[in-house]
Amino acid sequence: MQINDKEKEDKMDKTKGKIIAVCRSEKKGTVKKEIAEGLLIEDFGLEKDAHSGKWHRQISLLGVESIDKMKGKGFKIKYGDFAENLTVEGIVLYQLPLGTRLKVGENVLLEVTQIGKECHQGCEIRKKIGDCVMPREGIFTRVLRGGKVKVGDVIEVGFRMIKVGILTISDKGSRGEREDLSGKVIEEVIRKINGEVKYYQVIPDEKDIIQAELIKAVDKLHLDLILTTGGTGLGKRDVTPEATLAIIEKEVPGISEIIRSESFKKTNRAILSRGVAGIRKESLIINLPGSPKGVRESLEIILDALPHGIEILKSQVTECGRNDEEIR
Repeated sequence: MQINDKEKEDKMDKTKGKIIAVCRSEKKGTVKKEIAEGLLIEDFGLEKDAHSGKWHRQISLLGVESIDKMKGKGFKIKYGDFAENLTVEGIVLYQLPLGTRLKVGENVLLEVTQIGKECHQGCEIRKKIGDCVMPREGIFTRVLRGGKVKVGDVIEVGFRMIKVGILTISDKGSRGEREDLSGKVIEEVIRKINGEVKYYQVIPDEKDIIQAELIKAVDKLHLDLILTTGGTGLGKRDVTPEATLAIIEKEVPGISEIIRSESFKKTNRAILSRGVAGIRKESLIINLPGSPKGVRESLEIILDALPHGIEILKSQVTECGRNDEEIR
């Protein structure tokens, strides 16, 4: 019985596969040639490959199943013809969410940064056969941790959700007199970095209650990231920063500093925010403003850095220098 492509995909493990080919090219827009083994360099790409560099598309991957679709049309195709660095068997690559981590072999760690791409009109394979599957089903990654890769290496989906807690600090909200719009904004925005809300509470502006909730979120629930909203201003009842400072083990001042600095460009009232950020055990706690607009703007300022910071906190990766991406 003939098994169609959809059925093949459904039969795959989807979390574990194998490297079928390692390929590289010296010039862009050309097919890549197979090599027995390659060195992936952190925040750069495959050694001596034309597409390596300080940008978000350092390593390209394509499934052998995608290539088989083209072979099924009668085309004679070799691995690397679609300019992929790694040809993979066993994982439906183009279904992976952005931000997914892929472990290759023993040490290499990749992060999915793009699914598909605009087709390069001068592409050699398109000139040769009139079609290219890479723009539709190829994926692109950044090298988070380098190392050697070779044919036969296992590639695993290391997808991990960030466990998030939301604490809305509001006397009126806790009494049911005000809808918590800020908490909803946090839940919406945090999905962009695979954040999953595991705990949500609306509590009054009481220091002891705030402290108890923060401790519960860390010590009992073991959340990765706790975001508070409200209680960071100059009012007598605004005690969120004091409650946070009382339970954290060390501050992360850069987070609150950049929020105030960037927010000041939009409103001079940003200097009146007293929000802090810090660490308790393996959890990151960040105070956000109370308004939905302030929450959204503040999160967007720091959002991209949070996954890496949490990975460091969880001892999953080592710290690295700044990543300057070149867009092309």
